[in-house]
Amino acid sequence: MQFAALAERAERVAATDGDIETTLGLADLLADAGPAAGAEGDGSTDGLPVVTRFLLGRVFPAHDTRTLDVGPALCREAIARAAGPNVSAADVEDRLAERGEIGTVAAEYDLGGQRGLAAFGEGRDALSVAAVDERLRGLAAESGDGSESRKRDALFGLFTRCSSSEAAFLARLVLGEMRLGVGEGTVRDAVAEAFLSTDQESDGDDASDDDNSDGPALRASDEAAAAVERALQVTNDYGRVAVRARDEGTEGLRAESLRVGRPVQAMLAQAGTATDAVDSFGAVAVETKFDGARVQVHYAPADPGSDGGDAAESDGDGLGPRLYSRNMDDVTEALPEIVEYVSERVDVPAIVDGEVVAVDDDGDPLPFQEVLRRFRRKHDVERMRETVSLRLHAFDCLHADGDDLLDEPLRVRHERLREVLPDATADLTLADDPEAIAAAERAALDAGHEGVMLKSPESTYTPGDRGRDWLKRKPDVETLDAVVVGAEWGEGRRAELFGTFLLAVRDEGAERPNDRGTDGGPTGDDGDLASAGYATVGKVATGITDEALADLTERLATHVVDESGTTVAFDPELVVEVGYEEIQTSPTYSAGYALRFPRFVGVREDKGVDDADSLTRVRRLAGDG
Repeated sequence: MQFAALAERAERVAATDGDIETTLGLADLLADAGPAAGAEGDGSTDGLPVVTRFLLGRVFPAHDTRTLDVGPALCREAIARAAGPNVSAADVEDRLAERGEIGTVAAEYDLGGQRGLAAFGEGRDALSVAAVDERLRGLAAESGDGSESRKRDALFGLFTRCSSSEAAFLARLVLGEMRLGVGEGTVRDAVAEAFLSTDQESDGDDASDDDNSDGPALRASDEAAAAVERALQVTNDYGRVAVRARDEGTEGLRAESLRVGRPVQAMLAQAGTATDAVDSFGAVAVETKFDGARVQVHYAPADPGSDGGDAAESDGDGLGPRLYSRNMDDVTEALPEIVEYVSERVDVPAIVDGEVVAVDDDGDPLPFQEVLRRFRRKHDVERMRETVSLRLHAFDCLHADGDDLLDEPLRVRHERLREVLPDATADLTLADDPEAIAAAERAALDAGHEGVMLKSPESTYTPGDRGRDWLKRKPDVETLDAVVVGAEWGEGRRAELFGTFLLAVRDEGAERPNDRGTDGGPTGDDGDLASAGYATVGKVATGITDEALADLTERLATHVVDESGTTVAFDPELVVEVGYEEIQTSPTYSAGYALRFPRFVGVREDKGVDDADSLTRVRRLAGDG
């Protein structure tokens, strides 16, 4: 597929009204993205996997730890250079402040005026999605001295070959700001609609058009949509699943399975009470809720008859221990003692879910922030290992010795976990009344832990799902996980550091590009520098050490999208935990609420912006929900 065709059709999808109409438009686009099954050898390139990922603002599958590592400043510089010698990066930044969105800005410049530059040898040939994908993957591989300059050159070369619509799509893609109004659920439904509509029963009983006879309707069955959802859960790769649906149908999707070395999304819990759990489950599986960082452990011993091969394509053969965070980032190198612990005890292929907790010399748990000091560590790992000791608590088993266990009940998975990693397996006890659960909670708190988890013993493991089968019960001291969307420079000895941080929560009622909200720029009547899709709730400066301020400044400096006087705005990239005394109504912030006496608790390294708290939760905590 040509890149221009993708960009133009994506614009039409974004302009479509109605959920069903959007899904149908997206399905048509996916159906046209690559050759049909059996078309091998006709000289065409299968653009379907690339197009599917691009529509979600991704170059790599969600499980892949590679990133483009292109910040807003670098993108603006590449656009300015492609726009010609009379345009500077500052000009692009000024226009961005006016327009509020990088794609619109890129489309307004005549970037094609620089086409044909001999330095890039690309002439006026039309770009294909495969060519763009190849160039961006090469850009992601750049590292070391001069890598930023080479990335800028690569983006410049691409922009000079772009029409207005292509430039808009490319700019949004490299910054993860697609703004199509479609999220993962829409793409999932579009895959089913594009390739599985004929899989439904001939009488159409399972189709979704019964209640929409007067308008457009989806034809794919609920069974087909469920097959797509299941395949996505175990692969975390929309491109792969789209191809499998097209070429092999629902049977091919059902054949997808977990692979050691390919992380999946963690199953999540809702807040709940002991009474909720007993009423819902009867017998309740009670576990300690550890105050640590979620980690997914993948292990595969080497096959004596194998040369190792590609672990990602050989079911993890010879992979050894690999550790992934809740966001599926590879944190193996930062946690060498956990690697050693697993290596010494596990002898079969396994995928284990658990929590890494920092402990003192007596083995007692330390605050959550201590373990996060280790998760981001790339240098001086051994020194930090001496400073902060870690312990693994495993509480679930997704795969063991060739068996996928997602569909097994919790009680069975726990038994397999004890076989795989007995020393680290967290205790699981059954209780059938709230008083017994309260006693278990008191014991957990007395031991220095965070509380308890309440689970259905019959619950299956559904990656990425926050259902009612798992409930988390903690003491009634509330904090918010908020997104940092702006800051003010400090004063005095902190003049070179950001000193006060503007906090926001997800506003589900507002449009957020690619369901992430990363378009930056000043918005809102309150004058806050905030990003579309987020509602500001206050500022925090208390509780932040000089060391933490220096770290926050270093991390956020590359995400500045706008600056006015002493105030800056950021791409929403960082989630922090903030404590507060109460939430009160306020006209000052766009949420309509403000945190009273907010205090910085720490960075939530284990959470992305999609995991931050919502405006709905703020309203509920304020007593208005």
